[in-house]
Amino acid sequence: VQLQASGGGLVQAGGSLRLSCKLYGRSASSYVMGWFRQAPGKEREFVATIAWSGATTYYADSVNGRFTISRDNAQNTAYLQMNNLKPEDTAVYYCAADRHTMATEDYKYDYWGQGTQVTVSS
Repeated sequence: VQLQASGGGLVQAGGSLRLSCKLYGRSASSYVMGWFRQAPGKEREFVATIAWSGATTYYADSVNGRFTISRDNAQNTAYLQMNNLKPEDTAVYYCAADRHTMATEDYKYDYWGQGTQVTVSS
């Protein structure tokens, strides 16, 4: 399984970005998908996760109400729509996949993408 994240960039505070994560090698419908982020000098932190069916999602408190995780299993792709971005959202964003249950702990995910940089200017 390989994951490829894309969609990062530079945006002003209050703006929006949509990240994509495409899964290669297996059907994405068998995997829980998650997004994490890591800011400079900080540990990687959980952002959002979505069940294999897309019916269940869970968010970190810091992004709840601003970010939306979704998936299109026909396209083997998960998305993270980020609205009302804040400078504190600046980080490298990583997508992850796992065959088991939804989780907020990064060590529970077996597969990781390469990361995409999101920079929010004030």
